[in-house]
Amino acid sequence: MGDTTTDFTEIGYRVADRIATVTLNRPEARNGYTVRMADELAAAFDHADRDPEVRVVVLTGEGKDFSVGADLSQGGFDFDPDTGPDAAWQEPAGRCSKRIFTMNKPVIAALHGNAIGGGLTITLSADYRLAATDSRFGFVFTRRGIYPEGASAWFLPRLVGMGRATDWMISGRLFDAAEAERAGLVHSVHEPADLLDAAYALAADLVADTAPVSVAVTRQLLYRMAALDSPTPVHEVDSTLIASIGDNPDAVEGVLSFLQKRPPQFTLDPEHDLPDFLPWSR
Repeated sequence: MGDTTTDFTEIGYRVADRIATVTLNRPEARNGYTVRMADELAAAFDHADRDPEVRVVVLTGEGKDFSVGADLSQGGFDFDPDTGPDAAWQEPAGRCSKRIFTMNKPVIAALHGNAIGGGLTITLSADYRLAATDSRFGFVFTRRGIYPEGASAWFLPRLVGMGRATDWMISGRLFDAAEAERAGLVHSVHEPADLLDAAYALAADLVADTAPVSVAVTRQLLYRMAALDSPTPVHEVDSTLIASIGDNPDAVEGVLSFLQKRPPQFTLDPEHDLPDFLPWSR
């Protein structure tokens, strides 16, 4: 039996086989996201990140669309428009995308139907995006007279390059799964009926064959170090990490399981065993 968290109203959350499934659950509104949904998503990812039974998160949507973006009928703000927000206010999409960014566990987004505006930007910090053949994507902000959110202007050029990001964001045009795959926005494209199976197969492979602490460190190295203007500080961190593996039980297990041709049994936990010298943890 998978663990189920029931105190969410606009998303679903369940755990089975060490995979947490987070589901946008407003199909009657085509999963248009609201402030409540954004906060529930952030809370769900936080819950998964801290749960030792979870190794991977799959993010999907109930119904025919992943998400058509912000539910404009709901207003999109949780402050008094007459007085404006206080200095600590954060727009809703970024509350989700930034929490995914800080995850120690990989996140796989399974995208089907429409993934538009904020319904796409919240997935840009995921480690994998798998798409169905019926997917349509769009950063449509300029066509609504509004602005990109979810820190998408930071994430998108790193995924697809500045030229493609500029085209998609300035024009606000829609594009299909084939174009998204060619540009590198999505990793693979599947028939709609096969999409979730593909996401769970990928998740199961990560659960079975990768070390949790190694994954956590690696995804943060990529996100936090790749944008530096020199490899030198990255190599300094690499050197300290490599020097530490002599007394690292996961490193010993990884080599032994390879030599003995058996599945690995990694024991370190990202919640308690991350190296304490990483520059982003200080």
